[in-house]
Amino acid sequence: MTAPVAPGPAARGTPRPKKTAELLAQRIVADINRRGNTVGDRLPPEREMLEHYSVGRGTLRESLRFLELQGVIALKPGPGGGPVVQRPDAGTLATTLTLLLQFGNAPFRTVAEARGGLEPMMARLAAERMSAGHLADLRSSVEVMGDHLDDQAVFLEQNKRFHDVIAHGSGNQLFGLVVDALLGILDGSAIGIDYPEVRRRAVHRAHLRIYEAIAARDPAASAEAMTRHIEEYIRYAERKFPEVLAAPIVWSDGQ
Repeated sequence: MTAPVAPGPAARGTPRPKKTAELLAQRIVADINRRGNTVGDRLPPEREMLEHYSVGRGTLRESLRFLELQGVIALKPGPGGGPVVQRPDAGTLATTLTLLLQFGNAPFRTVAEARGGLEPMMARLAAERMSAGHLADLRSSVEVMGDHLDDQAVFLEQNKRFHDVIAHGSGNQLFGLVVDALLGILDGSAIGIDYPEVRRRAVHRAHLRIYEAIAARDPAASAEAMTRHIEEYIRYAERKFPEVLAAPIVWSDGQ
């Protein structure tokens, strides 16, 4: 058995000193915000950035590569290419969380339990804050799932959509990002949890109850319905797929 990796200074409470390239990356992001750059805007060419930031070419390129990995920019090759502003998404957060959990030897049950703590609060807030547009999207998800209960691919797609809409409809951006990331890690189709049609119908009924409580603007009922839904999911997985929940989280093509 491979021994766990010893925690580094940051994990033990000692802050890791930031590299010059990381500090430069922060300056570049600050300038993106100051200029009001939006997705698709090109950043200044390399020669201008070298002069403006007074750094070496190696440091600048390391910073740009770091920002590319974080989803802040895309590096376009060829003439007229260079760094182009992008919008980071929860994919980067999912990867980071996956790696942290993997090196902590955490099982998939960790993510299921976290959802059980977070999603009832999101449903409560959604009942108070969800816009008419998000509510219509939530209803559409329930209807599409109900019309395609014979198709597991559609079921999984709409299941993720339903929880995404509630997270983003909660009015709390952090919840939206966290749930996107957690759903990316705990993807039933990727980790081996199967949903026969009888289970899909049970999930659809749960989604309908949650939607009706949110549509009625009842925070307590929304939180209760979501709690019941997540608890049912965990009980089902524990009963039918205990080995999946107990399996260690690993970074793979699924994340």
